[in-house]
Amino acid sequence: MKEIKVFAPATVANVVCGFDVLGFAVNEPGDEVVMRLVDEPGVRLLKITGDDGRLPLDSAKNTVSASVQHYLKHLNREDVGVEIELHKKMPIGSGLGSSSASTVAGLYAINRLMGNLLTAKELVPFAMKGEELACGYGHADNVAPALMGGFVLIRSYDPLDIIALPTPENLFAAIVFPDVEVPTKDARQMIRSKVLLKDAVTQWGNVAGLVSGLFLNDIDLVGRSMKDVLVEPTRSILIPGFETLRELAMENGAVGFGISGSGPSVFALAKDEVTARKITDAQQKHLTKLNINSNAYVSSVNAEGPRVM
Repeated sequence: MKEIKVFAPATVANVVCGFDVLGFAVNEPGDEVVMRLVDEPGVRLLKITGDDGRLPLDSAKNTVSASVQHYLKHLNREDVGVEIELHKKMPIGSGLGSSSASTVAGLYAINRLMGNLLTAKELVPFAMKGEELACGYGHADNVAPALMGGFVLIRSYDPLDIIALPTPENLFAAIVFPDVEVPTKDARQMIRSKVLLKDAVTQWGNVAGLVSGLFLNDIDLVGRSMKDVLVEPTRSILIPGFETLRELAMENGAVGFGISGSGPSVFALAKDEVTARKITDAQQKHLTKLNINSNAYVSSVNAEGPRVM
């Protein structure tokens, strides 16, 4: 195989209470990468579409090509020649893992072209290098679920310990992306560096409850556990009408609601697709009243991760 086209999915990181340690993949949106092996050594990013000129073509500065370079260096195969086209099919700065989807598509593509030498889990550290380039910190709660599919827990970063979690049947994500800007770096800087012990205890209980709910196939327990007393109170300030969006989600049948990643996207979990669409419809109508444009995505949890197109 000399050429491949790969789609990698968007992700919902944190899942409310699991800051930097929980995430899950969705079926849409996502990004696409076209990659081919060529005779001339080196990694070259030839073209980017759908980014309005916002992303660098410099191979050392773009998350896709830089991650591929790290991968080939690890294999001692820097003699390999690679040409890449990146097609952005999802909004940048959405809180849905835009840089992650691009990076994962590229890593999945090069790994397939090289003969699947590494597992999806083994690719995570290289994807984290891309996240470090994108936002200054190599977290895995986007890239791990994008690579592995489903819900993922990062139990530890040092050493890296990643656990695939089960997904309850008929669980749908209702995602709304308001057209406002919340840069990931700025959102991270707002987070408190010290927390009260009682708040930490509450957060630990919620993370444990959410993971237990996934294993027990208890969606109501998952919903009860989707509460964040550490990060959301600060980050929600950056999202117009956040509390009303929460009320609309719960009134229309959501089991839980919160911020996707660093925002401004918000998400709700619902027990069926019809309920999920009711939630996004109500939230988009509210944002329209605030003169804020928005995009909505309704998706079951993506269990497969990237795929060859």
